[in-house]
Amino acid sequence: MSINLTENALTVLKTRYLLEGEEPEDLFRRVAVAVASAEKTKSDQSVWSEKFYAMMEEGKFMPNSPTLFNAGTGQGTLSACFVIPVNDTMESIMQAATTSAMIQKYGGGIGYSFSKLRSRGRGISTTHGKACGSVSVLKMLSSLSDMITQGGKRHGANMGILHIEHPEIMDFIHMKDDNATAQNFNVSVALTDKFMQALEGDQNWDLIDPHTQEVMHTLPARTVWEEIIDSAWKTGDPGLYFIDEANRSNPTPHLGNLDSTNPCGEVPLLAHEACNLGSINLGKLVKSTGTFDFDQLTELTAICTRFLDDVVTINQFPREEVAKAVAATRKIGLGIMGWHDALIQMGVPYDSPQALELADTVMGTINKVSRQISVELAEERGPYPACKEDTPIRNATRTCIAPTGSISAIATCSSGIEPLFALAFVKNVLDGKQLKEINPYFIEVAQARGFYSEDLMDQICETGSCQDIDEVPDDVKALFKTAMEIPCDVHVSMQAVFQKHTDLAVSKTINLPNEASRDDIESAYKQAYNNKCKGITVYRDGCKPTQVLETGKQKEKISEESITDASHSAPRERPRTIEGRTERVRTGHGNLYVTINYDETGDPFELFTTLGKSGGCDAANLEAISRLISLALRSGIEPVQISDQLKNITCHPAWDQGVLVHSAPDAVSKILERHMTGEPSNSRSDTKKTYGAQMGLWTAPKTNGQSKVGGSSSSKATSTMLDYSPKCPECESPAIMQEGCISCTSCGWNKCG
Repeated sequence: MSINLTENALTVLKTRYLLEGEEPEDLFRRVAVAVASAEKTKSDQSVWSEKFYAMMEEGKFMPNSPTLFNAGTGQGTLSACFVIPVNDTMESIMQAATTSAMIQKYGGGIGYSFSKLRSRGRGISTTHGKACGSVSVLKMLSSLSDMITQGGKRHGANMGILHIEHPEIMDFIHMKDDNATAQNFNVSVALTDKFMQALEGDQNWDLIDPHTQEVMHTLPARTVWEEIIDSAWKTGDPGLYFIDEANRSNPTPHLGNLDSTNPCGEVPLLAHEACNLGSINLGKLVKSTGTFDFDQLTELTAICTRFLDDVVTINQFPREEVAKAVAATRKIGLGIMGWHDALIQMGVPYDSPQALELADTVMGTINKVSRQISVELAEERGPYPACKEDTPIRNATRTCIAPTGSISAIATCSSGIEPLFALAFVKNVLDGKQLKEINPYFIEVAQARGFYSEDLMDQICETGSCQDIDEVPDDVKALFKTAMEIPCDVHVSMQAVFQKHTDLAVSKTINLPNEASRDDIESAYKQAYNNKCKGITVYRDGCKPTQVLETGKQKEKISEESITDASHSAPRERPRTIEGRTERVRTGHGNLYVTINYDETGDPFELFTTLGKSGGCDAANLEAISRLISLALRSGIEPVQISDQLKNITCHPAWDQGVLVHSAPDAVSKILERHMTGEPSNSRSDTKKTYGAQMGLWTAPKTNGQSKVGGSSSSKATSTMLDYSPKCPECESPAIMQEGCISCTSCGWNKCG
């Protein structure tokens, strides 16, 4: 093959994409032949299938994952992103749930706007009842997503958007502050020009019921703004969707407004629309002279545009209303990946003015060529049916900068327009071994410049950076700055330049160091708005608690802020007699029996586990976990912190009486939580929390702002995990937040699908 598949690329393909008996060449051939079947004649199909195959096989282009999954199989959709409407009726809410289930079954991600739903507690005339509210509906769809995608190829990915005028906006802003609610949803606030004007004028802001248009509350615009910033600083959510800017470039306003986007925010769509995406690997388009090959970019853009239009033609959808909406506009989204790779090969630092100028030229070329090809396709095949443009055109949109987590792993290139997140990672493999993975361009430069050494590579693996290493020349340091070393304003400027030449939107994460302030986030938000971005996502390093250490250097930086000081320097002695209780939980490993024993004050003192099937590695691992938990409890570590470390670890998920148990350690976490809240073991109130709380029917019992732990009251610990990065639930390698989603750098897993 022309494409030089790395071990990681082969792992991703074998794990997620290859059918039984397929080799990578077979996959690319299957996709190429299926897509080219949209061409008119057998001769045309043969010619174009070869061109389609060549650009995938050479690693110069990859379509979105559903196309790789399903093209040529006779089943499943080829589109990655959908927007499903949620109107203010029970029928619409249930229809949205049904449609979503069918879409996520085949790997599609879904965006919703909840802005039309009346707020919680408002009257319903037909039943004389009360509305459950937008936030509760979102939580219901979150649970559905967890259930439908369990065991599938991709996790359910969702976007929830609420208008800045909605009466529930404050609840929505803080909905994910606990880092437990609706974790399969990205959420964004639909921000308007009117609100930004009120903010600049230090004016009040009305919250208006969407059903009656009645003003429900009035509060300072600055208050709402600061709450958004505060929550984003704490958790990374919510993002912002500049809804007026998005609708200014809406090519079909006569069909409706762009009220929502796909899960990562780069595809604003009409109700029931879907979009298929693909990305050009710019790292493959740099000449040996270190200059960019614009002739090859032009040729490749033309082929890719035709490829994506053919995908629209052969695509299948689980619902008729989706098929009709797609046929009316024929939207496609051609984007890029390998941007930082290209800059490195050209010797251009990511944070230089030259990089912004090159971005302007590269994306301008793609946008211009893609539009011209779409015009030519309209002459050949007809314009999109809803077209009212002066020049007939085949596709209502042509370009989009989408997340490329899995496909960039296959192509072995940097993701989207993101800078490198780190120069090296330590990857966990079988038998406890670890493999160093160092950026190949850095190794190449180090060897060519004569400063390569194994000791240097070890230092790079330890920190993920070369900035503090004396033997690395300054110009090399400038070239290999990583995401956290790039100034925030440069991140936003890069997004804005690409947005300038993109029909849809740009998926990018504005990565911030842990010490970034709320003022930094405010500055990024205003810069994005003023530079006509359609949205923005910020992520402050370490702001999520369900994370593990990323590099050796960070491992040393766990501080007293992230772990409550133990109240004892040594574990307490175990008394001869102690009382406790045992619970049974169904897990993917079998029935798990967890016993918690309490001390004389009613606090958890030790924990034991027994797996229904005795023996084996599962039971041994659980015994080790139990011993460590008991040691921690007897040393004074708060149970809530132990629970947080075990929560949502995923391996063989299973349902237990309506509760999704991600793994055996997650089951232990759930039982610890249940005892901390003082719930009786037979109440199954975790089921109430999963379903009832989503409709506003249940909240955890608290006393004077404190959660009950064991038999006593204890302050609920605040999660301030520092210097952590997400852990891949499949290969346990470091994962990173980029392109609006947590992705694994090793196996290609990503939370957003």
